[in-house]
Amino acid sequence: MEGGKEHGVIVAKFAPPQQNLIEQLQVKYKELEKGFQAWLAEQTLPVETVVNSAINGAQGAAMGYFMGILTKDVSTSIPTASQANLNPQAMASFQQAQALAGGPLIQARNFAVMTSVNAGISTVMKRLRGKEDIQNSMAAAFGSGAMFTLVSGMGGPNPLANAVSSGLFFALIQGGIYKLGEKFSQPPAEDIYYSKTRSMLNNLGLQKYEKNFKQGLLTDNTLPLLNDSALRDVKIPPGPRLLILDHIERDPEWKEVRKQPVK
Repeated sequence: MEGGKEHGVIVAKFAPPQQNLIEQLQVKYKELEKGFQAWLAEQTLPVETVVNSAINGAQGAAMGYFMGILTKDVSTSIPTASQANLNPQAMASFQQAQALAGGPLIQARNFAVMTSVNAGISTVMKRLRGKEDIQNSMAAAFGSGAMFTLVSGMGGPNPLANAVSSGLFFALIQGGIYKLGEKFSQPPAEDIYYSKTRSMLNNLGLQKYEKNFKQGLLTDNTLPLLNDSALRDVKIPPGPRLLILDHIERDPEWKEVRKQPVK
């Protein structure tokens, strides 16, 4: 029996691990994407702009084509301009509805122009200004919104004025989205006091007890002073308490601090 167990352990140890094909493809894709981005960053501004515009334009065309298929039934129910006896203001709204409810090819063209212009302006702004911020994002949104209005036929009787209005609307929306993204992507201000605590808990597999530390105001500065009583007060179970205290005891950064008497 013992020999069989040892043989099983050896086989398990040297057997090749099963690899997930999807994970392999994801890793390969990330490597290719990283290499492509590194190559693109070394190119001149015109080359980078053209490549980014082409890639995003193709993505926009695919998205627009799909949307055109979904709205195809709607577009067939809208009468043609010759069938509609409308005043100028109503005719402008009618043209906008036609533009938004166009077929797959029309929507593919409209979205391709919008996304390629957005990518082109973003690339130029980022390269010239050396950073990516809300100004770049809003400028790109303005240009893409204006071009979408002109290409799609939503301009009506005053295409330039409507293009500017649409561009401003796109820019304001994009600016708001950018600010919301910044707000939700940044950790709360209080998290800076729990960076070491979070790292310790992650290493121990005790991430779920971070909220206990915060509820008890046990910040990074209190880590060298922790004892069983303090951890018990914040309702951390005995097992995790032992792991946390042992980790702190072994950490050379905090070992000397713990030896010092508390004043």
